[in-house]
Amino acid sequence: MSDLPRKAVTRTAKLAALPLGFAGRATWGLGKRIVGESAEIVGRELQQRTAEQLFKVLGELKGGAMKFGQALSVFESALPEEVAGPYRAALTKLQDAAPPMPTRTVHAVLEERLGADWRDLFLEFEDKPAAAASIGQVHRAVWQDGREVAVKVQYPGAGEALLSDLTQLSRFARLLGPLIPGMDIKPLIAEMRDRVSEELDYALEAQAQAAHAEEFTDDPDVVVPVVVHQCDQVLVTEWIDGIPLSEIITDGTQEQRDRAGQLLARFLFSGPARTGLLHADPHPGNFRLLPGGPEGDDDWRLGVLDFGTVDRLPGGLPTPIGTSLRMTLDGEAETVYELLCAEGFVKESIELDPDAVLDYLLPIIEPARVEAFTFTRSWMRSQAARIADPRSPAYQLGKQLNLPPAYLLIHRVTLSTIGVLCQLGATVRLREELEEWLPGFVADDDLSFAPEDEPTEEEPAAEA
Repeated sequence: MSDLPRKAVTRTAKLAALPLGFAGRATWGLGKRIVGESAEIVGRELQQRTAEQLFKVLGELKGGAMKFGQALSVFESALPEEVAGPYRAALTKLQDAAPPMPTRTVHAVLEERLGADWRDLFLEFEDKPAAAASIGQVHRAVWQDGREVAVKVQYPGAGEALLSDLTQLSRFARLLGPLIPGMDIKPLIAEMRDRVSEELDYALEAQAQAAHAEEFTDDPDVVVPVVVHQCDQVLVTEWIDGIPLSEIITDGTQEQRDRAGQLLARFLFSGPARTGLLHADPHPGNFRLLPGGPEGDDDWRLGVLDFGTVDRLPGGLPTPIGTSLRMTLDGEAETVYELLCAEGFVKESIELDPDAVLDYLLPIIEPARVEAFTFTRSWMRSQAARIADPRSPAYQLGKQLNLPPAYLLIHRVTLSTIGVLCQLGATVRLREELEEWLPGFVADDDLSFAPEDEPTEEEPAAEA
């Protein structure tokens, strides 16, 4: 694989071929219907063939194509088993691997950014990459002071490839919809486009990682590698060993799955409270399970990598999330509805039945109702099917709800994390984490929300 971007016309041709393939299979499906096969069987076969082509193409490209594939991969648990099963390996591969760029290109970037004597900074440097992802690849090395480090080198032309791919993918986002039931693909791609500049800025990534590393120093549960050096297109951090979460998903013990799930939920909700930042790329390739947790060598800690995408939340997660979640669990339909209206989840031009909104929300927040909840692929599929079925009241109501821009990334990260928990099949004490870290979930944390009040400087409700 040559460096990024390979000829733009080649990348565009590969991505442009996807909708043509989808259209061809739709015609094939119509033919099958005419000769008498049921819509359900034809639908499954169509979905399976479409998934096959999609993930094959996304796996061959880096840039935005691979990034989009990684984002989709965490929703694999929402796919019907007959579709997800055959492609689980391909989806997992998208999470933490891509064809590497040539050694000469890596050396050229390091020489340009670190200087002609860049090798003097390292006692050892492995030319073969340890991991390759959407905009850069990682090399294992030993820093001049003897520390083992990960050297992240950005692909030349990564920004151009990201924007080109995401623009192309957005043109046929509608055709990708059936792959992930209940998920609107277009806003996902739009949000990725909006954050391209942040993704490419290793200075911002270094700042976010350093903030987490400082906060989680000596934490018994979470490990964040320390930033050693940063410059344009190169980021050097301490190396951490561990079992990739993708391997825990495929081969881990139930004990490992449960521990990984608990720590993943803890990091999701504690990170914003402790650092004012939300790690916004929660696919399994960015996490490791490390031995040596609070119970000793037989216990586990969670290693967290890649802080290229974060949501800046200076006050932690918005209090209305915790407040509305608690009120929903308490069955306070009217109050929940007023809060959703005030936060912009229900537009002023729309009027909904508060009890219907409550019925829509309760199954989704089932994991927060009990002391411990087992996340499964079947539960994820049932939720996706309920929201995606046009005959379902949940589908009709969901179409009328709105997702305010301030909540877009939080919503995606939460859904993605739930997708990973379902891949793990983990039993998680989610309520425990919500009580500890989510503002507003415990009544004492509620800022006495009053829907009729105007936001003040001290309490900007709409911008929380």
